[in-house]
Amino acid sequence: MKKSQLFDFSHVHIKAYKFKKYKSITHVFSILLVFGIILSCSEKDAKKEAKKKIYERPNIVLIVADDLGYGDIGCYGGDIQTPNIDALAHKGIKFSSFHTAPMCAPTRAMLLSGNDNHIAGMGGQGRITTEFGYEGKLTNRIVTIPALLRDAGYHTYMAGKWHLGKEPESNPHQKGFEHSFVLLEGAGNHYNNRSALHNGYSNYTEDGDSISWKAGNYSTDFYTDKIIEYIDLNKDDKQPFFAFATYTSPHWPLQVDEKYWKKYKGQYDDGYEKLRERRLNSLKKAGIIPNEIIAPPSHEDVVPWDSLSPKDQMKEARKMELYAGMVDNLDYNIGRLITHLKDIGEYENTLFVFMSDNGAAYRDFISHDSFGSLKDYYNDDYDNMGNANSYISYGPQWAEAGSSPFRYFKDYATQGGINTTMVIKGPNVTRENEIHHGFTSLLDLAPTFYEVANVKYPEAYDGNKVYPLRGNSLIPFVSGETNEIHDSDYVFGLEHYGHAMLRKGHWKITNFTRPFKVENFALYDLSNDIGEQNDLKEFEKEKYAELLKEWMKFSDEIKIQTPTPKPIAKETL
Repeated sequence: MKKSQLFDFSHVHIKAYKFKKYKSITHVFSILLVFGIILSCSEKDAKKEAKKKIYERPNIVLIVADDLGYGDIGCYGGDIQTPNIDALAHKGIKFSSFHTAPMCAPTRAMLLSGNDNHIAGMGGQGRITTEFGYEGKLTNRIVTIPALLRDAGYHTYMAGKWHLGKEPESNPHQKGFEHSFVLLEGAGNHYNNRSALHNGYSNYTEDGDSISWKAGNYSTDFYTDKIIEYIDLNKDDKQPFFAFATYTSPHWPLQVDEKYWKKYKGQYDDGYEKLRERRLNSLKKAGIIPNEIIAPPSHEDVVPWDSLSPKDQMKEARKMELYAGMVDNLDYNIGRLITHLKDIGEYENTLFVFMSDNGAAYRDFISHDSFGSLKDYYNDDYDNMGNANSYISYGPQWAEAGSSPFRYFKDYATQGGINTTMVIKGPNVTRENEIHHGFTSLLDLAPTFYEVANVKYPEAYDGNKVYPLRGNSLIPFVSGETNEIHDSDYVFGLEHYGHAMLRKGHWKITNFTRPFKVENFALYDLSNDIGEQNDLKEFEKEKYAELLKEWMKFSDEIKIQTPTPKPIAKETL
C-alpha cells in the first residue's frame, strides 16, 4: 500500500446515511469490523514502510589515518601506492581545503561532536582540569555521532585510537558505540602491548572492559579484523551501521613488516628536500593546488640534507621507507574492508569518508631526555628499524615534505598542521572524480551523517542542553544540488595550546608565537598564499580588524584561556 493510500477508505463507499438501509445492528458491526481490519492492515503497512526506510539509509564508514601527510596518497599526486583509496576518490570527491585541528585529541573531539574542541572538552590535549573547555574528556555539552545514530537504529562500531579520556565514563562504550576495541592513549606499539609514551604498557578496552593486546598482531591489520568482525555480528538484520575505523598508522613509532616497506627501498635516497619538491610538483599535476604555488621556507629545525653524513642519510631514507610502508599497509587494509562490504552486498549502500586527523607529525620522543625511559625497551639502531622494539619517528624534515606546499606541520595552526586529506564517496555522492577547492572542515561531517541518516540534532540530550552544530552538511554539494558548502561570511576558528587561527572566506589570521598574544596574529590571503608567507596586516588593516573582531567573539564564546590552565592530574600525551 502506498503512503498516500494508508488512510484512504473511499473504495469502501460507506457513508453515514447508508446505515439506515441495514435491517439489524449486525450489519453495523460488520461495517465496523471492515473498518478495523483495514485500519489494522494500514498500520502494519505503515510500520513496514517505516522499517524499510531505516534499512534504506546508507551505512557510514569513517576512516581516519593518524598523522598522514597532505601529499602522501596517490590520488593527491603522492608516490606511495594507495590504489584502494584512489579508487574511492575516482568514484567520489577529493577535497583540497579540508581542515582539522592541529593535533589528534582535539580533532577527534570536534569530529565526533560537530563542535569546537573546547565546547567538547578537549581544549588542551592530555590536560585534565576543572575549567570549562579543558576537562580532558568529552563533556555533556555535546552529543556524539554514534549516540544519535544508535538511537536512530544504526549499529555503531569502532576500532583503533580513542584518545578522548581513559576513565570508564569516558570510554567509547559509554559514548554511543555498541562495540569497540580501542587504544585509549594517543600512541602505542604497533605489534605488542608495550607503551610508546612511557616505560610501561598501553591501555586497551573492548566494549568498555580492559583487555591486553595479543603480541604479534599488527595494529592496522587487527583493527580492520575487528571492524569486519563487528559488522558481521549483525549483517543479517539489515539495519544500517556506522563504522569508525580510526587507525594508528602512520603515527610513530614507525613499524611495519618488510614486505610493505621494501618496495620503497632507495626511493628516498636523495633526501627530504627533494621529496618536498616532488610533492609540490605532483600536487600541481594532480590538480590539488594551483600551478603558481611555491614552497615556503623550511622550518628552523630542519637540517639540510647535504650536511648529513652518508650514514645519517641512509638512516633518514629508511625512516621514509618505513613510513611509506605503513601507508601502503593502511591502504591494503582499507581494500580488505571494501572487499568485505562488496562480498556481503553492502558496498553500494555505504557512504565512505577517508581523512587524516591533522598534518604530518614532527615529534621524536625517544630523542627527548624527558622520555628517556623509552630507551629501556626501544632503540633506533639502523639494522633494527621497523621491528617491534624499534622506535623511529620521521621528524620535522620528512614532516615538512609531507606537508608540502604548506607552512610547518602538526601542532601548528598554519595550513601544514590543519589542511589535510579528505575523500568522500557513496550513494549520496553524484559528483564523480572531482576536486573541491572550497573551504570544508571536520565540523561538516556530523551534519552530513545526520542528514543521510535522517537524524534530527537535539537541543538537549540525556537531560543536558547541548550546543548547536557548527558545520554544514556536505550532502547538497556532493549530490550536485549546490556548488559551495560555505559562503564567504562563514567563520571557522580554533585554538590549541596557544596555536590559533580564524578563517573567513579566503582570509585567515594565524598565530603560533609563544606565549600567545592577540597582536601576534598575522593576516594571509589564502586565495594566492596557501603557504602563509606574506603577512598583510599592515596593508589590509580593515580586513585585519574585521577578523580580529571575529576572533574576540569566537574566543569569548568558547571561553579560551591563555595560557592553557594547569592540570589537576599528570599530563599524558
